[in-house]
Amino acid sequence: MQEILRTNDPVTISFVESLLRDAGIGFLVADQNMSIMEGSIGVLPRRVLVEDGALEDARRLLTDAGVSIGR
Repeated sequence: MQEILRTNDPVTISFVESLLRDAGIGFLVADQNMSIMEGSIGVLPRRVLVEDGALEDARRLLTDAGVSIGR
């Protein structure tokens, strides 16, 4: 799996999850449970990972939807 996005914004993560799910792209949101360890203050970003081989399709999808992603 390859990282496509890293953010602290739960709304962005939810939106990205919805986009990827609807497009049939396999993904995983990593570090979700870290908020328990950090005290839920939102310091540690969550990472969205996509399946190997789907990175370019996922980038295109998120860019078209207006989601800012790093390269």
